[in-house]
Amino acid sequence: MIAVQNIGTRSPARIRRQWVKRVLWGVLFGLMVLIYGSHAPLITLTKVDGQVPFNPSSCVFMIELSKLLVSLASLVLTEGTSALQAPPPLLRVAPYAVPALLYALNNNLVVLMQAYMDPSSYQVLSNLKIASTALLYSFCLGKRLRPSQWLALGLLMCAGACHSYSSLDLGDPGRVEAEEGPRIHITAWGLFLVLVYCCVSGLAAVYTERVLKSQKLPLSLQNIYLYVFGVAINGLSSFSFMTGEKSFLEGYSGVVWVIIVGQAANGLLMSVVLKHGSGITRLFVISCSMLVNALLSWAMLGLQLTPFFLLPVSMIGLAAYLYYR
Repeated sequence: MIAVQNIGTRSPARIRRQWVKRVLWGVLFGLMVLIYGSHAPLITLTKVDGQVPFNPSSCVFMIELSKLLVSLASLVLTEGTSALQAPPPLLRVAPYAVPALLYALNNNLVVLMQAYMDPSSYQVLSNLKIASTALLYSFCLGKRLRPSQWLALGLLMCAGACHSYSSLDLGDPGRVEAEEGPRIHITAWGLFLVLVYCCVSGLAAVYTERVLKSQKLPLSLQNIYLYVFGVAINGLSSFSFMTGEKSFLEGYSGVVWVIIVGQAANGLLMSVVLKHGSGITRLFVISCSMLVNALLSWAMLGLQLTPFFLLPVSMIGLAAYLYYR
């Protein structure tokens, strides 16, 4: 009798809902991988004489403003204008200032790092934030990791070290590129920025997930709280460093606007993952986006990948398997 009842609970409607949910999560995952992997090559395409022509702070400001406007529209469509009439308590809103500061720092670091390394080097080394995020999950959120997962983290660290050693270039990257064509390279300053970026990224992800899940509020309203601080912080940064000779939107091209739209969509999708899923999904996106980055760098930039580059890539693939199996 019990077996018959258990079989009965798995109705066709329930199975259909489960498959629809899996398909939706798959589409969301695929979009995030595509956007994340294309970010660095798109920034490289905007360079003029080896320099990013636009103000990185203004670009981040436009990304945050886009996410805020979309969140406002989503809240009005789902909850009505009544959700915006009463001012929220300060204690409810204040925690969102911390991730806004961390994400503002990280978004600017992403653009800044492109001047000190090629896109594939950035994509491979940025996988080190899998290790930093997992460590913070373990210590800050009390999530226990299996021995195989700790082994995966060690493999990621070794992969980053191997790639850095093989591509470390303390000379003039511009001269080498002029002589041999585009190739893998990273400066010592670029390596330092990657390490800072990975630590800040892990802390921001862990803190944001905890805040989003601890408050029983609509996600669109939580996004508004988060992006209001993001717009304020990045707006202050952008206008503070803007000189009279350079306008706010100077250097913007069609590719820059594609970057803004893509990163705004990626931020909104990531909030869905952190609210209803797990930060582990975010780490998996980071790993899988490396393939998209390599393909786009080869197709759009003509980047030459050395055979040794396959070693850290293989190590990261093995680490991802050990961590998520």
